[in-house]
Amino acid sequence: MLRSGGSIFSNIPPVTKNLIIINFIVWLATMALPHRLGIDIMQFGALHYIKAPDFNPAQLLTYMFMHSTSDFAHILFNMFTLFMFGVTLERVMGAPRFLFYYISCGIGAAIIQELVWACTWEDIFVRSMANFYGVDFPEMRQAISAAVSSGQELTFLNQLQTIGASGAIYGVLLAFGMLFPNMPLYIMFIPVPIKAKWMVIGYGAIELLIGLSSANDGVAHFAHLGGMIFGFIMIWFWKKKGTLHGGY
Repeated sequence: MLRSGGSIFSNIPPVTKNLIIINFIVWLATMALPHRLGIDIMQFGALHYIKAPDFNPAQLLTYMFMHSTSDFAHILFNMFTLFMFGVTLERVMGAPRFLFYYISCGIGAAIIQELVWACTWEDIFVRSMANFYGVDFPEMRQAISAAVSSGQELTFLNQLQTIGASGAIYGVLLAFGMLFPNMPLYIMFIPVPIKAKWMVIGYGAIELLIGLSSANDGVAHFAHLGGMIFGFIMIWFWKKKGTLHGGY
């Protein structure tokens, strides 16, 4: 850990700093342990569908510290966003409240993802399996229905997984937009500043539209929205009670 008083890293408040460190440590372990010890962290830490045999309640927390090892942009953009907005939010909200907020948004995102899976898993899974095996939808649905009737569907459900801090990160974006709605922000490839409130609304609208579309891009868009929904409820409640800053 850097201790130089003049370094940028040493000036990051503790919760934001340690969240970034933990995420990168877990990311490195996810790459190293399967090769060194034959341990698949994804099996234990990734969020599984609640009816899958590999699901356990701890995954509601652990999944948000895991990221794709094949796409560095996944962890890079999440941690960069946490750094950009988490520093300010932690100083405004205080370390304990910010940590509670961040974790709650991540858990809220997981809950929403579980609800989405409960409503859509059959259609999503059948289509993906039909494409994988090169058969039509009705044929694959019949095969899976036969497996379900014999109690074999649980193994299939293990393939429904999600990882990443994005749900919590979207909650961080939501909080920044609510607390600093008129703060001008610059977004990549857009040459003019955009107020934070419009940025947050735009991100939310994009996630909703993509989530409602039939596109299966492997991204948990409704989990992102879940982080924003739980974040909105908490910020609204704390502002109403006047306790956003720990009562001060």
